[in-house]
Amino acid sequence: MSIRLLAQALYRLTREVERLERALAQADPARRAAIAETLRRAAADRDRLRGALEGKKDPGSRRPS
Repeated sequence: MSIRLLAQALYRLTREVERLERALAQADPARRAAIAETLRRAAADRDRLRGALEGKKDPGSRRPS
C-alpha cells in the first residue's frame, strides 16, 4: 500500500476514533459498552496503520528479519 493511501486511511481512522470518543462521553450507560468496544477496535486499527506508515516512511529503522 502506498504512503498516500496509508495516510488517508490513518486520517479517516483518527477522525473515527475522535467521533467515538465524543459519543462515548455523551452515551447513556446502556450503550457505553458497545461504543467502548467499537472505540477499542478503531484505536487498535489506527495504531496499526500509524506503525505501518512509520515503517514506510523510514524503512532503515526497521530490524532485518
